[in-house]
Amino acid sequence: MSDNVVRLFKETTPAAEAAPAVETAAVAAPAAEKPSVPLWVRSARGVRTVATHEHTKTACRAAARHGLYVVGGTRIVARRTWEGRTASRYERLLRAAEAAGNMEAAAEWEERGRQFRQERHRRRMDLLTAPLDAAKGIAAGAGIAAGGLLILGIMLAVANKDWTDIAAPTMAVIELVRWIVVIITVTWGPLVTLGPWAAVLGLWAVGKHQQAAPQWALPANVRSGAGEPITPSIVVLALRNLGIAPLRSAIKEMGDAGASMLGPIRIAGCGVEVDVTLPSGVSTDEVQNRRRKLAENLSRHEHEVFITIPEAARTVRLWIADSGALDEPIGPSPLVTDQTMTANYKTGRAPWGQDLRGDAAVLSLYQRHLLITGLSNQGKTAALRALALWLALDRTVEFRIADLKGAGDWAMFDGLATMLIQGPTDDHVIEATEMVEGGVREMERRLLAPAGTVFPPLVLIVDEAQVAFMCPVADEERRPYGGSKATSRYYMAVRKIHNQGRAVDVTLWEGTQDPTDQNLPKLVREGAHTRASLVLGTESQAKMALGDKAVDGGAAPHLLRQGLDKGTLVVASDGIEIPAGQASITVRTHYIDDDQAVEIADRARTLRDGVTTLHVIERGEERDPLADIATVIGDAARVLTQDVLQRLTALSEDAYGKWTHADLKRVLDGTGAEPYKSDGRMVVGRERVARALTNRDENGSASATR
Repeated sequence: MSDNVVRLFKETTPAAEAAPAVETAAVAAPAAEKPSVPLWVRSARGVRTVATHEHTKTACRAAARHGLYVVGGTRIVARRTWEGRTASRYERLLRAAEAAGNMEAAAEWEERGRQFRQERHRRRMDLLTAPLDAAKGIAAGAGIAAGGLLILGIMLAVANKDWTDIAAPTMAVIELVRWIVVIITVTWGPLVTLGPWAAVLGLWAVGKHQQAAPQWALPANVRSGAGEPITPSIVVLALRNLGIAPLRSAIKEMGDAGASMLGPIRIAGCGVEVDVTLPSGVSTDEVQNRRRKLAENLSRHEHEVFITIPEAARTVRLWIADSGALDEPIGPSPLVTDQTMTANYKTGRAPWGQDLRGDAAVLSLYQRHLLITGLSNQGKTAALRALALWLALDRTVEFRIADLKGAGDWAMFDGLATMLIQGPTDDHVIEATEMVEGGVREMERRLLAPAGTVFPPLVLIVDEAQVAFMCPVADEERRPYGGSKATSRYYMAVRKIHNQGRAVDVTLWEGTQDPTDQNLPKLVREGAHTRASLVLGTESQAKMALGDKAVDGGAAPHLLRQGLDKGTLVVASDGIEIPAGQASITVRTHYIDDDQAVEIADRARTLRDGVTTLHVIERGEERDPLADIATVIGDAARVLTQDVLQRLTALSEDAYGKWTHADLKRVLDGTGAEPYKSDGRMVVGRERVARALTNRDENGSASATR
């Protein structure tokens, strides 16, 4: 029977059974080695996860905040009540005025406190007789009311012919009193129950309005302070936490009246402005030196807070930008948007940009030498060129330009400037030096002219002037072109123009970068009437650029942000409107790109007769005066004799630098191109000179070198 049993499972050998057992043991061994986590550990981890979860933090912060609103509101209401019934307010304001050193205000608060105490004493003395006066008043009022009701009842009884109506008014009043008692009885319970909660709600509302909770309990958007409007309490708190012990002690003595240090907070462009009168014992330098900390206390970046010194003694002026406002670009230049704009060298002002208030920053260039400096690639050439483009719209102004970078930034002045040198080599420095020396000779010629002679403005522009000062090349007489000694040709030419040029409308504009005593000598930088600086690396460089007075007064180009504040200038000049008491003003300049500059230059070119631009100064060669006269006249139909002489001088200083009207007349006499009057002024005609050149004998030319 057993032989016929069918087995439905596979028989295994002892070895096969042993192998899975070994594998199972091997798998189970690590599990046995890993200890189980105790329940209390898992519970602790769960509790920690819940406790540290952001939702839990938010809920706890909200609960604490609203509870502390009630506490803070209670404190505020209690303080207001106490101050309303005592002289503590006057005492606090008196101490604040004394701490601020304002004895006049202190005397005023002392007098107000005395008057308050006198009135309070009178009221308290009146309270002694108040019970008797009240009793008399109640008795008199009751008698008058009873008499009035009786008369009213008699009148009703007569009218109705019913003597029972005499008591009707009195009974109506009694019924009214009964109903009042019934209403009070019904509502008294709910009022007693709801009254405390209404009081708590009122205290909560006061606390919430005043944000009377610790900073950590406030909502995230309030706690971060981003974009927070500037209020007196915020400014006082920021000053208190500056780390200046005398200032902190003075504000602490003032209590909440620390705001008495502040003037009105005024809207000023993309920010606000406030004057702070510092208490005795605190200097303005201490506040200026903590600009970064003050900005952080005001929830601003350092570049969004400017500290200047106004006229009032022991006062600092804070300008606080709206968060992120200074990172927004300003609008285009009026030179770009107004196609009809013209310029006037004497009476006009160049539209340069905007000040921090958002007002237009316009600069007078009349008889002012100019210096703009800053680190490389921060907008120096663009700022300098914008002024030149505006002035080019005055057709009377002559430009002579040396661009010692040579990158084509001034190429649009070809056909506007009588001289345009472009390049960074030593040869270009030599030509730039001779250009400035030519300006010196023109200045001396004008100074020797008869009194009352009017000369057209001559503006010499040297961009990247540090290249000229650092040039090691010397001339044949071993006089160096660069340097800052009395033998330096460029340095001495600049000094001469700075000393006397403005008197005859010969001015020099220089742009330089990364100033040092070597590449920007002291006497040169101090000779400029308008000094402007882009971002610089150190305070010592800022003083080189703007002068000690401007920097000590709050000018801080070294605190501008390199790369982020391109085109932002700190300007010290009497040619721009600066708020009273300040030594400088910060200007965000309009950026004019190359294409826009070319368009403006084209407009300026249409206002002028053809101007021939000299690109290379030729020295020592024999000249053909008649041909040179034709060259400098260019495309103009006629040119004033005075302008012809100036253009000849620019063409060749050696040949024509000493020419007078008599020399010009001598050359043109007998050629048929003699000067003649047009509109009452002596001119030279282009067609006549061209005809003279055509008709003259080839061997008849004369050299101008004598």
